[in-house]
Amino acid sequence: MKVAKFGGSSLADAHQCQKVIDIIKADPKRRVIVVSAPGKRTPGGHKVTDMLYLTHQLASIDMGGNEVFSSIAERYLNIRNGLGLAYPIEDDLDTVKQAIFDGAEADYCASRGEYLCARLLAAALDFEFVDAAEIVRFTEAGDLDLALSQKLAAKRLQEGCYVVPGFYGADEAGKIVTFSRGGSDITGSILAAALQAPVYENWTDVSGFLAADPRIVKDPCPIEVITYEELHELSYMGAQVLHEDAVYPARRAGVPIHIKNTNAPQEEGTRIVPSKDEHRHVVTGISGKNGFMLVHVSKRHAAGDSGFLRRLVSVFEANGCAVEHMPSSIDTVSVIVREDPFRSRQKKILEEISIFCEPDAIQVQEDIALLAVVGEGMAKRAGVAARLFTALGTAGISVRMILQGASELNIILGVRKENFKPAVQALYREFFKEEA
Repeated sequence: MKVAKFGGSSLADAHQCQKVIDIIKADPKRRVIVVSAPGKRTPGGHKVTDMLYLTHQLASIDMGGNEVFSSIAERYLNIRNGLGLAYPIEDDLDTVKQAIFDGAEADYCASRGEYLCARLLAAALDFEFVDAAEIVRFTEAGDLDLALSQKLAAKRLQEGCYVVPGFYGADEAGKIVTFSRGGSDITGSILAAALQAPVYENWTDVSGFLAADPRIVKDPCPIEVITYEELHELSYMGAQVLHEDAVYPARRAGVPIHIKNTNAPQEEGTRIVPSKDEHRHVVTGISGKNGFMLVHVSKRHAAGDSGFLRRLVSVFEANGCAVEHMPSSIDTVSVIVREDPFRSRQKKILEEISIFCEPDAIQVQEDIALLAVVGEGMAKRAGVAARLFTALGTAGISVRMILQGASELNIILGVRKENFKPAVQALYREFFKEEA
């Protein structure tokens, strides 16, 4: 059976819900459905989850909340009526409202968006509703118990057709616990892994991932196939992809993920796979982000000082400033850190480097952007770095730093902040336009 998760934009109103129903019915293998709460109906609208949080907040300080909850109820009644269902959603709404105004905790209140949506969709499909509290288990500390959750899911979801609300589960005492925002993706991944599904479909309002940020590159080409490793690299460097925790259960079980567009189901979307044999492009994608600084620490014969790197890293660690990368030469180590945490402790960090590392010189470079050129195909082609530098040189962009791991999966570049967008555009032209 396939596991299919539908996001909030796919379930925002009755019209969108009908698209979801049609998609599910088009493939009888889609038998385990995970749903989010209804999202925004218009760009300036509100997500149901946000309105539930607001209702809880107002009720908890005796500031009312009835008006907000009435808007929530109206959303579900419109969906029910628009789909022509006879399901008595009023009873569920009354139960939820009573619980909120009786002092229910925030996690319970927020989770009801998915709960109510799953009730309606189960009725529309004539599928069995399964409460996520039955099968997604958290520890007392609030951490996901992945092994137990998969065991419970595999036992409960067997031969039938099911709708499961995403975003939440329960601890051993039955108390509702939610994931962080975007957590419905995690629920779907857990169930796909538990059932060893042939694919985990994640339906949203975009047709998969793009090779570059469309705010920087006009009409970037879609990524048809990407490996989990490539996805991780692009995500780390700022690409807007799946919730990191949502990838882990499926990846661990070797289940492919297929990102699809509810509004354009005929489009291919993006498949996330454990590995791929063919590489259409040398580079799979380009991502990056601003907000970094370079701290160059120079010391003659630093390479021969066995404790130099340990002392240097310890200074940043002791000051709560994570080290992102550390490219080095014989006598100079360049420490790449995020701008915000470093600035607040800059004077103290530099003083401690001087004391503990006794460098010959320390130089700080501000306003650095990092770019990642990612692709398993790079390891199979000669001259990738040459093409990269030529493209940037032709665009008049100076590279401040370069890193390439032994796997040759990615090349990370440091450029001045003002060169960030031109650099992405130049690299996209080189590795995608020329190969189209």
